[in-house]
Amino acid sequence: MDKQTLIHRLNEDLSSEFSAIIQYITYAAKATGPYRPQLAQFFLSEVADEQLHAQFLANKIVALGGEPTSEAHPVPPANTNREMLEAVFEAERKATAAYTQRAQDAEAYGDKGLVVQLEDMIRDESTHSEETERILRDWPL
Repeated sequence: MDKQTLIHRLNEDLSSEFSAIIQYITYAAKATGPYRPQLAQFFLSEVADEQLHAQFLANKIVALGGEPTSEAHPVPPANTNREMLEAVFEAERKATAAYTQRAQDAEAYGDKGLVVQLEDMIRDESTHSEETERILRDWPL
């Protein structure tokens, strides 16, 4: 794994974190119905973790000699609470898979500190997806 490839992949992850922040804030505003306060709070409570991930990634990219992206991946459109939860669940699963791959990339590059931090981020994203899955289990269609 060469440094430029690692920087590029970390920038992809950073773009995904920016997207997650936008997604959670937007979905919190769009939540409707009798569980709107709880659902909005659920979405907003995730922003802090995603922001910490984004800050770590930006700092690491700079430390490696790269330029952090300022672009976010597009946020999937969702019109109902269920669609929003499904989109969040899919995004968290993708983030877990991406960070699992990135930890392997960091290992191949030889950056143990990055591996450990990415493993912590895998735990965070896995927890987010598990919580979303639990909410979706009995959510009406």
